[in-house]
Amino acid sequence: MRTDEKDAGPDERLSYEQARAELASVVERLEAGGTSLEESLALWERGERLAEVCQRWLDGARARIEGARPQPGN
Repeated sequence: MRTDEKDAGPDERLSYEQARAELASVVERLEAGGTSLEESLALWERGERLAEVCQRWLDGARARIEGARPQPGN
């Protein structure tokens, strides 16, 4: 995550687990149907933002793992 978290928006402050749980809820609501087109679009956009938050967490974790691995030849 970003080091300047105090300047981050509300989505940036979500943990991976929080973002993933909310994303799962959004997907369930979309799959259940019964929402208006406008609400479905808003849910889709929210899901896209949450997926981006999750991806940033995963990218950060991957970078940390790669940084902790011994480098070839060491």
